[in-house]
Amino acid sequence: MEKSFVKVSDLSPTSKGVNLKVKVVGKTEPREVVSRKDGSIHRVAEAIVGDETGIILMTLWDTRIDEVEIGDVLEIVNAFVTLYRGSMRLNVGRYGTIIKLEGEDIEEVNEENNLSAMRFPEHRGFPTKIGRGGGKTPGRGVKKPRRSVPGRRRRP
Repeated sequence: MEKSFVKVSDLSPTSKGVNLKVKVVGKTEPREVVSRKDGSIHRVAEAIVGDETGIILMTLWDTRIDEVEIGDVLEIVNAFVTLYRGSMRLNVGRYGTIIKLEGEDIEEVNEENNLSAMRFPEHRGFPTKIGRGGGKTPGRGVKKPRRSVPGRRRRP
């Protein structure tokens, strides 16, 4: 099956399962973080990757940090976008792959269109069905039907 590729400028905060060809134009020094899940220590860094349409920060964890160097042209398969502090980040995750493309180049990277510089509202927690119907109880913004009690007057 032929892979379809998207351009960096086509990414949105809800993008998932995307394939891109990008060039690494920058990389931060790795820092250590402690997992909230199990208390283990991990290394994390960010690479600035882009194409002729724009750039985005790509989060790199542990061994993936050493796979990526400035100037590399990468084929990223099955990536997704998340919001970190309201800013878009490209992630590869456990089901994605990074393939270094030898002999290929992206001549010009548009560093003026930085998708990670845009701010988006961040929704904390898990999505719920509040106010979307389908449940037994009405959600936020939906008035509950009033129960009439015999002998009691309704207020106007």
